[in-house]
Amino acid sequence: MISLSIIIPVYNEQATIIELLKSVNRQSIDGVEFEVVVIDDGSSDQTVERLNSHPELYKTFIQLPKNGGKGAAVKAGLKKATGDYVLFQDADLEYNPDEYANLLFPLLEFGAEIVMGSRMKAPRYTRIHYFWHLVGNRILTLLFNILFNSTYSDIYSCYLMYKRELVDADQLRSTGWEQHGEILAKATKKAKVIYEVPISYHGRSYEEGKKIKAIHVIPVIWMLIRQRFSRS
Repeated sequence: MISLSIIIPVYNEQATIIELLKSVNRQSIDGVEFEVVVIDDGSSDQTVERLNSHPELYKTFIQLPKNGGKGAAVKAGLKKATGDYVLFQDADLEYNPDEYANLLFPLLEFGAEIVMGSRMKAPRYTRIHYFWHLVGNRILTLLFNILFNSTYSDIYSCYLMYKRELVDADQLRSTGWEQHGEILAKATKKAKVIYEVPISYHGRSYEEGKKIKAIHVIPVIWMLIRQRFSRS
């Protein structure tokens, strides 16, 4: 039996969090048990109240006293995770938990240490989203592949799953959007078996609550370069 910690950072997602958690709990995969870890990052809406009303939908609920950014929430969740593997899940329904079986296939069949879900590998559907987000993602992915001699097609997909022992949460230096790049870089440097699988994507607009912006690319680039030459 393999245990998988599903890390779900949440900030002002009252409209989607319960639907998302119900979808996570519907997943059932032979040989895998789920540990659902939810981290509220100082929400100012009804997110916390809705989570407190449904304790059956998660194993661990962490409530941060103030908004520290997605990276701070992820780091808090990783410190509480106990699974053999970690999978990140956004709370906004852009990514569908029905993809878990696809993500877990390379792990169960080939012993993958990292599995990345890619929106660029012939998914069943992809909602048309912002052109400059696509450009930024492709620039970051190309840079990552050059620096780490890899062949990823979509490094800033939410669906990153990796063997938990590859990354020490206490050694993570960033708490911003660049933290995803830091985690993937640290894991990639240590992993020997890495796979990608296609995933579908139902992206949100800014009007619907999307938070990442073009300016976030700059610290990600700096983080990737630092990680390439870091010994940890």
